[in-house]
Amino acid sequence: MKWRLNALFHYKCAYCESFFSASAPVDIEHYRPKGAVSEDAAHPGYWWLAMDWDNLLPSCIDCNRKRKQRLVDGATELSVLLARQTQSRNSSGKQDSFPVARGGQRLMPEDKNYVAESPLLLNPYYDNPDEHIQFVSIGNPPVSLAIPIGEGPSERGVTSIHIYGLNRLGLVQERTRHLRRLVFLGEMLISLGELVEEIEATPISDEIKVSINRKLELLMKWTGEELKQMTSVDQPYSAMATAWVIGFKAAMAEH
Repeated sequence: MKWRLNALFHYKCAYCESFFSASAPVDIEHYRPKGAVSEDAAHPGYWWLAMDWDNLLPSCIDCNRKRKQRLVDGATELSVLLARQTQSRNSSGKQDSFPVARGGQRLMPEDKNYVAESPLLLNPYYDNPDEHIQFVSIGNPPVSLAIPIGEGPSERGVTSIHIYGLNRLGLVQERTRHLRRLVFLGEMLISLGELVEEIEATPISDEIKVSINRKLELLMKWTGEELKQMTSVDQPYSAMATAWVIGFKAAMAEH
């Protein structure tokens, strides 16, 4: 079962998209907790869904287990983020949490009327996180933070970011490293394109121009392929990478 779940989610945490390392444990997480509900002491937990395939997700221990975490704001230096490891911690991690919207009818034993329950946590099986959560680049150099979508904002986005701990320090540091690689590759593409234009304007023979430009265009192709690869669903933080590439293409189209 663990192997099938890992393969389904490309060996990434279903919630934060971190790769499972060779030494890190993988939790088989119950989306609806099986033994208790921390927001409702009277609820027995969703024991009748304990082995339902749709209720099982591969999770890293930080998204799944209630732990003290250091959360991140808009600081841009990774060294600053690292220094914050000495600061106070807040609790995050799902464990037995399963909040529902006001007016939602929490499922009782053997009930499967999922629609009426109105859960506030996003379910990676059925929900599109892009409708509730966006990844933004803050500062220069940039830091990658998850924020809820909308002026409201999305209540499901707010709740999921908080409970899954999507802005915990270690996760933000790792996501930011990937973000800065995206930025580097994007700047490389721009510089190579500008160099091609400069070569075209340089008074050298056409034969030399063709030779140089062929090599530059090959470098541009490889760089573009690397950017595209980082958005593939089998890569870590592909949702963040996809959002960044979409923004990068839009910015390039304006120039």
